[in-house]
Amino acid sequence: MKVSRTWIGYGLTAPAFVWLGITVFLPLAVMFYFSFMSRMPMGTAEVTFSLEQYASFFQRDFYRFLTWRSIMLGAQVTFFCVLIGYPAALVLARTVKGRWREAILLLVILPFWSNALIRIFAWTMVLRTDGVIDQVLHLLIPGAPSIGVLYSYPAVVIGLVHSFVPYMILTCYISLQAIDDSLIEAGQSLGGSNLTVFRRIILPLSLPGLLVGVVLIFIPVVGSFMEPRILGGRDGIMLGTVIEDQFTEVFNWPLGAALSFTLLGIVAIILALAYPFLKNRVKVA
Repeated sequence: MKVSRTWIGYGLTAPAFVWLGITVFLPLAVMFYFSFMSRMPMGTAEVTFSLEQYASFFQRDFYRFLTWRSIMLGAQVTFFCVLIGYPAALVLARTVKGRWREAILLLVILPFWSNALIRIFAWTMVLRTDGVIDQVLHLLIPGAPSIGVLYSYPAVVIGLVHSFVPYMILTCYISLQAIDDSLIEAGQSLGGSNLTVFRRIILPLSLPGLLVGVVLIFIPVVGSFMEPRILGGRDGIMLGTVIEDQFTEVFNWPLGAALSFTLLGIVAIILALAYPFLKNRVKVA
């Protein structure tokens, strides 16, 4: 009996989807169940189910302020990643050739080979007062004031940009590398300047990779907690750090789960509102 290609495709992809369903959706379902509990089900304590944990988010200005702060952090980090990553990917895809390109790509993915916690603590040695930057500055300009920014909001932004800019470079590089050189040559032969060719050909065709990078960066940065806690100190308090405290310090898993799903819902709403614009831009490209 001849088996259709469709069923062959289903059979080959089914194990991956089943695995993703078990490892992703099952833990999320458990946390969603916890978010409706009044307390952790431990001992003989009576547990009731209500919307009390979700109501806490709307009753306390503290949570709403941290949510807005986390979203702004995500937007700023994403902006700087685009500002740094897209030009780097453009040069890498359109200018650098041969083994130099392979070497630079290796440097881009090299941070993924090290532990994220080690990278963050390495930044503490660079950004602190009398750190690496301060020592170099004082060596070049004796008597210059200290520019240590550790335990501040800018330190959090720097650490997060360093952690996520490789995603932007790689996604943009893939889109830029796929652009047919003949299209660029045709634009130049028709009298288009380099700026016109970039604006009318390169940017629209590379926009899908740029948008993928934006999504891959914005979503995890909004919920980040490790970088803000280590690099930001008191200025690094975000909703992600409060959620972590609920699970590790306060042991209030229902509230932590409710805050997590509330943040997830807000991010989903933002992406849903931006989807028509993103869809139209990708169609134009």
